[in-house]
Amino acid sequence: MASWQPATYDEWMRRRRPLLVPLVILALLHAYVGWRLLPDLPISTLARAVGAVLLALSLISMPLAFSARYWQSRRWADRVAALGHFMMGLFSSLFVFTLLRDVALLVALAVLPFARVQSLLPASAALALALAASTTLIGLINARRRARIVDVEIPLSQLPEALHGFTIVQISDVHVGPTIKGDYVSAIVEAANSLEPDLIALTGDIVDGSVRELASHTAPLARLRARHGVYFVTGNHEYYSGEPDWSAEFRRLGFRVLMNEHVTITHRGSRLVVAGVTDYTAHHFDPQQRSDPARALHGAPGDVGARILLAHQPRSAPAAAAAGFHLQLSGHTHGGQFWPWMLFVRLQQPFTAGLHRLGNLWVYISRGAGYWGPPKRFGSPSEITRVRLVPAPADEPRFAVYPPTCAPTADRR
Repeated sequence: MASWQPATYDEWMRRRRPLLVPLVILALLHAYVGWRLLPDLPISTLARAVGAVLLALSLISMPLAFSARYWQSRRWADRVAALGHFMMGLFSSLFVFTLLRDVALLVALAVLPFARVQSLLPASAALALALAASTTLIGLINARRRARIVDVEIPLSQLPEALHGFTIVQISDVHVGPTIKGDYVSAIVEAANSLEPDLIALTGDIVDGSVRELASHTAPLARLRARHGVYFVTGNHEYYSGEPDWSAEFRRLGFRVLMNEHVTITHRGSRLVVAGVTDYTAHHFDPQQRSDPARALHGAPGDVGARILLAHQPRSAPAAAAAGFHLQLSGHTHGGQFWPWMLFVRLQQPFTAGLHRLGNLWVYISRGAGYWGPPKRFGSPSEITRVRLVPAPADEPRFAVYPPTCAPTADRR
């Protein structure tokens, strides 16, 4: 029988000590939901007891989902992680709708008699529970089906005729790991290849785990095919998962790994530059890998039809604009993944999802082809992006390059 003992128990013990405060907060949030919902639900005492047990299971399963990666039994680790991540998604919505219910009840107290508000408690509690369950179920279905194809046209000034219609398929944020396996990856590969792109860009966070654990599940990526090849840049999760090993593995699969460097591609007699940077936070893991769009463009020819940057995080955009890129392809945000968290992405990133402009730079942020943590997509569907370069209208105004602290001059989705 396989042991449930963590593979590196001492490391796990060291890492769990700083997590005490988040665990206390998580316990308090569960207590709040139980206190505000369970007494008011129109159910039996036995059903309330079952609800309390489920809340306790939710509380226990979430930290186990993250510690499971250190277990020796891969099968049980994946099962426990899947349960914990599902409960994370369900509890997230349950907490949000419980909080919204309390806000609504406070407003009602200001305009309705107390007895009338009291009469609303059972129905409102049931509604909060129903909304949490339904959004989680819909989110699960959305997350588990293959990502949709999203077509995006990027209008570039003075684009050579030979590059009109140049096609890039962008795949980002697959997060192969406990719940995303080889069959899910194969479906993405088949969809990408069916588009017959000129180039394929993998913009980071492809994996969540070691090469030893996941190589068999990322193997289908070797079937990706494009006229000018497949290019990869690191995301933050590659560093969590062992970047040197993954960079070597992706090279073995046939990808060109771009780490603050570029390639020049000749397409129908015209040239374009495709550059890639390490993740925005790479220097925290390796000081030699600090993300640097200017360095990635160093030595590139000036007479090219387009300069394209692959950068995992949208936060690279100001430096990319200053360096002279025309287009940046990013991911990382998942578009917020599910409501209402997409409303908070802008606290960390300049853009959430879709097509935007910063100075002379177009920035496209993919919502990702997979998901992280909860298998849940609600209000932010997953995508495989087909980018086409097209000529900009002759009368399109030129934009000045803005400093990093400025907002974008235009927001186009």
